[in-house]
Amino acid sequence: MRVEIWSDIACPWCYVGKARFEKALAAFPHRDDVEVVHRSFELDPGRAKGDVQPVLTMLTRKYGMSEAQAQAGEDNLAAQAAAEGLDYRTRDRDHGNTFDMHRLLHFAKERGRQDELIQILYRANFAEERSVFTEGDERLVELAVEAGLDADAARAVLADPARYADEVRADEREAAQLGATGVPFFVLDRTYGVSGAQPAEVFTQALTQAWGERSPLRLVEQGDAQACGPDGCAVPQQG
Repeated sequence: MRVEIWSDIACPWCYVGKARFEKALAAFPHRDDVEVVHRSFELDPGRAKGDVQPVLTMLTRKYGMSEAQAQAGEDNLAAQAAAEGLDYRTRDRDHGNTFDMHRLLHFAKERGRQDELIQILYRANFAEERSVFTEGDERLVELAVEAGLDADAARAVLADPARYADEVRADEREAAQLGATGVPFFVLDRTYGVSGAQPAEVFTQALTQAWGERSPLRLVEQGDAQACGPDGCAVPQQG
């Protein structure tokens, strides 16, 4: 079974939702048969690469809330994250364009290190003092290396804006086609969708239901057709 997760590194609920989903997946009896793929979704796709601002400033301008309201929201998110065993800084975080991170995640997918990288990017953005937006490509290269990727290869991806750009945009178009208007958005076997950072119990229910409703393979047999198997190939006998 395949689970696709549309998310953005700048999305705190994606950070929390991933932890809740993984808690459910860890207890799922068929977890070894579940493939998890991370898909791209930008919350702020029109933001220029160099346009970085404090999270509180972004929240007050984008949603028209007061700074006190924005800070209360961050404090609530920190409590939600802590309940999942996650660190979350409520002060002095910043917000910026995540397109290069998504390109790097597609590169990591090809190398089998996508889940490692996305978790490292989340931690760097939400829990660490150093910014993932203001230190340039070398900060992202450093995080890619931590995820097990080659530094020069990651640097080459970041240096070429066209690398994996089509893959990011394709993910975003597909999210729109599936009806996703926000993230996190979980799609199980292209049959069930779960929107938001739901409790682990909801993910458990979705995994169980999706697994139980998978269509078994139906064989169409016509006579005694010859085939090859572990014991060799059937050889027609002369009459």
